[in-house]
Amino acid sequence: MSRPTKIAWALLVTVIVGIGVAVLVDGRDTGPAPVDTAGISELVVRPDSHRLSSPSPERAQFVEFLDFECEACGAVYPVIEDLRRRYGDQITFVVRYFPMPGHINAERAARAVEAAAQQGRFGQMYQRMFLTQSQWGERQVPADDLFRGFAADLGLDMAAFDTAYHSPATLERIRADVADGLALGVQGTPTFFLDGQRLQPETIDDLTQALHRAANS
Repeated sequence: MSRPTKIAWALLVTVIVGIGVAVLVDGRDTGPAPVDTAGISELVVRPDSHRLSSPSPERAQFVEFLDFECEACGAVYPVIEDLRRRYGDQITFVVRYFPMPGHINAERAARAVEAAAQQGRFGQMYQRMFLTQSQWGERQVPADDLFRGFAADLGLDMAAFDTAYHSPATLERIRADVADGLALGVQGTPTFFLDGQRLQPETIDDLTQALHRAANS
């Protein structure tokens, strides 16, 4: 395990406890809505869910409900990227939006990523958000202009980006992911699912071994 990866996981373990408390304070401990167990897989991955890899044949699906402003998500981001490089040709990596209400820029970031996705640049904006999280995360200043700058850097059609960024349909798309997460019992980020089953890894090795087994089953 590389030193950066060890540091990322240590930060994840440290930060996620505080994030869990923040979610409860924000009032999301209302409990999940009743779920028909036969429909759980449909809630975990929708046909329009964003995929960072789409192998064929597909051996498994790995899903992360995330908040782009979440420090734990930022800490685990390089770990996920490493796993995607290792297993992306066998496992479909799926991203679901789950911006938490305590983060002023989380929903804005998701809107920017979704607006970029509408121009085929989901992966690039997803990466940009985590690589720059320290610039805008955990602040009380709206980052709309900064996110627009990211779109310009990616060479997006800015008129189309602006329209999508402010569109109620974009916000509805994000909130649909949140609704699925809540129905599945997601209360904090990051939350992982592998082939419809929730993962609760305590170490990087736990997560790596789970994906390794799925890729080689």
